[in-house]
Amino acid sequence: MDLSEDVRAAHKRTFLKFFEQTEYNIELKKSLDLMFTQNRRRCIVNLSHFYHHREGADLARRLLQTPSEYMQPLCDAVTDMARSMNAKYLKEGEQILVGLEGPFVSRRVTPRELLSGFIGSMVCVEGIVTKCSLVRPKVVKSVHFCPVTEKFTVREYRDITSNMGLPTGSVYPTRDDNGNLLVTEYGLCTYKDHQTLSMQEVPENSAPGQLPRTVDIIVEDDLVDSCKPGDRVAIVGIYKALPGKSKGGVNGVFRTVLIANNVSLLNKMSHNLQYSSEDMKNIRKISERDDAFDLLANSLAPSIYGHLWIKKAVILLMLGGNEKNLKNGTHLRGDINMMMVGDPSVAKSQLLRAIMNIAPLAISTTGRGSSGVGLTAAVTSDQETGERRLEAGAMVLADRGVVCIDEFDKMNDQDRVAIHEVMEQQTVTIAKAGIHASLNARCSVVAAANPIYGTYDRSLTPTKNIGLPDSLLSRFDLLFIVLDQMDPGVDRQISEHVLRMHRYRSVVDGGTRLDDSSRHDGEDDSETGSSVFIKYNRMLHGRRSDKGRKRDTLTINFLKKYIHYAKNRIQPELTDEASEHIATAYAELRSASSNVKTGGTLPITARTLETIIRLSTAHAKLRLRRQVLKSDAEAALKVLNFAIYHQELNEMEEREQDRQNEMETEADNSGRARNRGGRNMTNNGSSTATTGDTEAMDVDAPPADKLNITPERLEAFSAALGKYRHAQHVEQMPISDIEGVVNSGAAVPYSSTEIMSLLEIMHEKGSLMISKDTNVVYFM
Repeated sequence: MDLSEDVRAAHKRTFLKFFEQTEYNIELKKSLDLMFTQNRRRCIVNLSHFYHHREGADLARRLLQTPSEYMQPLCDAVTDMARSMNAKYLKEGEQILVGLEGPFVSRRVTPRELLSGFIGSMVCVEGIVTKCSLVRPKVVKSVHFCPVTEKFTVREYRDITSNMGLPTGSVYPTRDDNGNLLVTEYGLCTYKDHQTLSMQEVPENSAPGQLPRTVDIIVEDDLVDSCKPGDRVAIVGIYKALPGKSKGGVNGVFRTVLIANNVSLLNKMSHNLQYSSEDMKNIRKISERDDAFDLLANSLAPSIYGHLWIKKAVILLMLGGNEKNLKNGTHLRGDINMMMVGDPSVAKSQLLRAIMNIAPLAISTTGRGSSGVGLTAAVTSDQETGERRLEAGAMVLADRGVVCIDEFDKMNDQDRVAIHEVMEQQTVTIAKAGIHASLNARCSVVAAANPIYGTYDRSLTPTKNIGLPDSLLSRFDLLFIVLDQMDPGVDRQISEHVLRMHRYRSVVDGGTRLDDSSRHDGEDDSETGSSVFIKYNRMLHGRRSDKGRKRDTLTINFLKKYIHYAKNRIQPELTDEASEHIATAYAELRSASSNVKTGGTLPITARTLETIIRLSTAHAKLRLRRQVLKSDAEAALKVLNFAIYHQELNEMEEREQDRQNEMETEADNSGRARNRGGRNMTNNGSSTATTGDTEAMDVDAPPADKLNITPERLEAFSAALGKYRHAQHVEQMPISDIEGVVNSGAAVPYSSTEIMSLLEIMHEKGSLMISKDTNVVYFM
């Protein structure tokens, strides 16, 4: 817009009058002092102070609706105030630039909401930067010398993106009015920095099934290089329409750009999560529960049956460890990487979808549908200028988030090598086409893949089934082998669960809710109707577990708040006790991996030690502790042992084992009752002391001790025995020596009767063989 000098001066006087008559004068002087201190040329003006006064609200409205008319007078008014404060700071003819911030209300939009109604006005657009061009100089004023007349000619240049005056031609003058040749004095010309950006709507808020919208942004002067690809920004600027480059004809479609006025970086995790006092109380209450880890794992994806250990690992992955940046430049990552390899149809992809729903920032991709540069970064050519520009890939866009890669085995080897650097150093280094850049990609990687033969071959080692190099496998902290077990009882339970999912519906036709009909008799509304736990529904959650007690399930919103709070507010430190326990466990893992012929899923390297530290720190975050205790390290080692030794004793098999133990217990109880009845009939009229002796004998019998044996107790006993066996390289062992081995370091010691019961259970499972003639145990 060509603004006349009179109108420009009148608007300038209006701004000066507003500054002098209101207390905003003080705020503006503080902003100018800060600008002088930081040696900048842009003063940030907050719009919220304008709205406190009637005249200011009208000025702010005009400033947002017609910025091309009022931005230049505002710069003039602020420049006059700066000269009155510190005249030495500004050079003669230099002008201060003004950037806006504050509440834009309806004008705070995303690239998808940036429509034609905003053209010509000031808007604030939020998004993620995907492309950045190189910074180029743009001429503002050229100086030409005429050798014949020995006079200088000065010419100013404005293009359609400038806020003041009409656009001028971009051709240098070669002759003066008299036809004399002119020589351009490039050293005396004035230039300003110029850069173009491309901003895209954030991945987690983009509409599914549609291409994400982008908007081109022009930044100049001090705003160049204020952001890089992958940054989430809020850019204030004037939305302008530029004419297309049509030759001879007029095209009705115009190109639109955003002329930046202020660039501010956004915190990635500052999504709409607000903590109320009630939320904080509930978060503390959940963290103090003994079963907090199991509760969070079961709440992750209740529609997926089983996979408790993998769900626990996902919870730890989303919490993450502590990132360390040492003084010597070493970067120790805190993000946890996980991989699932297994048969088709074991809910690997569904688990990835569950992570997408819970994680604050998650980007999903597939192995065949993404290339190496698409995951890291690419160097592309600008269509208009032809210059090189840097374009961020999926892992750079997911900085401080999670990247889910499905069909990981379908990737090419060249593409798979591209993510090696991201998974350990957490940076993307580009050195091609004259561009040398290093971008942050601090993200967790969750990959799902099928075995090399399509289905898992149990006769081969895990390494041969997976078919990936050790250099890539060692970068994964956890690697789970998920098998499709063909067991009639397990298949029936899975089919019942899937059928319940398909039968479930929350609202019937006509709007009548099914909550009342599905609620169990005697259910308390005050507990299930809260925002912490999901109301129990038999169709959705199945039968009551744990002998009729209700299994609690957290709501998705509360689970998000809990993970977000624990991840960002809690930074635990390692204690000496936990450090010692981790070091001992790592040494035992190394020695066990060298002795076991079959080997585990992952190579045990120094990265495994860092894995234990990260998992322990994540568990301490889950408990909202400021220190990592020994119990945290033990919980982390349970998850790691399950992943390394690909134990197939998952939740489904534990239930089968519990059911079998209950049947044995019931049979023992009925037999004992019959024996007791027979004794009572034989010793009719016996004294109370005799009855007491009989009951004491019954309690000491081995079947009665089996009542207290839990799967965890059996697992701990088996692990202690296995560690001793691998450390001492023994194949047989006297039963009398076992008590001393398993009780060293055990929290609750094992009685001799309990040890015999546990050995008999392991004998029935085929883990070992008991010779009752010689009282020796032979390991299988």
